[in-house]
Amino acid sequence: MPITDYLTIAPPVQEALDAGQPVVALESTVISHGLPRPHNYETARQMEAAIREAGAVPATVGLFHGQIVVGCNDDQLRTLAYAENIRKVSRRDFPIAIARRELGATTVAGTMIAAYLAGIQVFATGGIGGVHRGDADDVSADLPELAMTSVAVVCAGAKAILDLPRTLEYLETAGVPVLGYGTDTFPAFYAASSGLPVDTRVDSPAEAAAIIRAKWEMGLQGAVLVTVPPPADLALPAEEVEAAVEAAMRDASVSGVTGKALTPYLLARVSEITAGRSLEVNIGLLVQNARIAAQIAVQLADQTTQTPS
Repeated sequence: MPITDYLTIAPPVQEALDAGQPVVALESTVISHGLPRPHNYETARQMEAAIREAGAVPATVGLFHGQIVVGCNDDQLRTLAYAENIRKVSRRDFPIAIARRELGATTVAGTMIAAYLAGIQVFATGGIGGVHRGDADDVSADLPELAMTSVAVVCAGAKAILDLPRTLEYLETAGVPVLGYGTDTFPAFYAASSGLPVDTRVDSPAEAAAIIRAKWEMGLQGAVLVTVPPPADLALPAEEVEAAVEAAMRDASVSGVTGKALTPYLLARVSEITAGRSLEVNIGLLVQNARIAAQIAVQLADQTTQTPS
C-alpha cells in the first residue's frame, strides 16, 4: 500500500495545497502532553487563528483510526486535548499506531514527516527536542529528523531542559542551518537568549524564506531551523530559568522519572517552580511562532509564484 493510503488531508488543507497557497503544519503532542487542560485546547485554537490571520491555512496533525490526519477539525482537537492514553508518535511509532489504529499525537519529528508527505513546507512548534543534559548519548529523534526531512521549522530554540551547546553542535554536524529571527543568539525557550550564536540572523519573513528556498533549490536535504525568542513581555531571565530547570531535574531524579515521562514532568515542574509564569511564556511563544511561520509560508508561496519558469 502506498503511504497515501494512510494519509488523510483535510479538504481546506488540500485545496490550499492544490492552489499553491501557504499552509503551516502544527504538532499535537503540545496539545496531548505539553500543556495542561484547558490551556492545551485553547492554545491550539489560538495558534490556528494566528495562522489564518497571517494569511495561511493551519494543519494540525494527529492520528485517528489508522490514519495520519493533516488538518484536524475542532472535534479532533478536543479529542487530542481531553482523551487519555494518547500515544506520542515519532518516526518509530507511526507503524505501531497505524497498524493498531491508535489515537496518536505527533511530536516535532512525527509532524515533520506528516508535513513532508502532505507537501507542506513550514511547521510551527514551541521548542524542538535535543541532546539531554547529563547524557550526550540521549538524543531526541527530532534532531536526526531535522537532518533528513525538508521542512522549515519555526521554534523558540530547543527546550530549556536540554543541553543547548551539544544540541547546536549536533545541528551543525547534521548540516541544519540555524537562523535567529530578530536575534544573533539561540533562544532558550523560556528565556530570550542562551548566549550561544546562531548561524545567521534574519529580520523578516522574506529573508528567512529566501534562505529556505536556496537550500532546497540546491538539492540539499533537511530542515532549516528558524528560531524566535519568546515575546519580550513574557520572557523569563535566563538565570531564573536555569535555576528552575536544575531544581526540576533534581526532583525528577529523586522521583525516578525517566524516559518519555521526563519531559512532561520537567515542564510541569518548572511551571510550578516559576508560579505559572513559564506556562504563560510557553503559550505566548507558541502563538507567536505560529504567526511568524505563517508569514514565512506566505513569502515562500509568493517567491514560488514570482520565480520565472
